[in-house]
Amino acid sequence: MNGSYLLLVRLVTGKDILIGKLGYIYFPKALYAYVGSAMNGFKARLAHHLKEEKKPHWHIDYLLNEADVWEILLYPSKQREECVLAQALARGFESIPGFGSSDCRCKSHLYFGDSEHSMKEKIVQAVGKAGITCKSYRRRSRENDISI
Repeated sequence: MNGSYLLLVRLVTGKDILIGKLGYIYFPKALYAYVGSAMNGFKARLAHHLKEEKKPHWHIDYLLNEADVWEILLYPSKQREECVLAQALARGFESIPGFGSSDCRCKSHLYFGDSEHSMKEKIVQAVGKAGITCKSYRRRSRENDISI
């Protein structure tokens, strides 16, 4: 199964984090939604993101070394919907400019909010308006794996 996805990520303490060529960026304590794509399959891409120890390849890898994934929303599709998702989220959330969007014209692929319930509710509404359907997978800890 392939398509686009949202990693819902929790950062419990605000901090400066080195994000590859973007340099140091301050990330406030918040809940984050990262938009990505896995056009060659979700399983390998998500396994990479969920690894405890990994060599950073994408911007999100640097953040995930400091934060935890609490839920994954999958958007199965044969077309790349990543930018459609990012644009939908841009209308309702603050973003980290340039994060995850070096290969497109989006302002960002990382958005943040402060409440798990209201953030997820806003995401579902925003994405629903864009006409994209999702499957949700909750992750309780780094030890729990997600099968796709």
